[in-house]
Amino acid sequence: MRLVHDPDGAARPLATEVEYAESILEQSRGLMFRSSIPDDYALVFPFNRASRQFIHMLFVRFPLDVLWLVDEEVQAVETMQPWRSVGYANADTVIELPGGAASDVSVGDMVRLES
Repeated sequence: MRLVHDPDGAARPLATEVEYAESILEQSRGLMFRSSIPDDYALVFPFNRASRQFIHMLFVRFPLDVLWLVDEEVQAVETMQPWRSVGYANADTVIELPGGAASDVSVGDMVRLES
């Protein structure tokens, strides 16, 4: 499984190591308490429907790029700082990446998971 950014038909991988946070416990914990993540890592939070999804950085020790998607289209992208950032946007999927990994991703771009 890999995460691909496809802004204009020229897809490029954002992450090749993809993990899902599907249960309430996994989604609540997210990346808290981890000391680091690999450069090619993504944590995907799938939700049943698009609604306001809130992300916090409490107990997260490193910067993250966070993408909020609806039907694979980026609704919001934000670089969040350890311990002090919060963010929210409408989404059916939220993706957390290492800080800087989504520097080329913009609102309106397509981001999808591939097998």
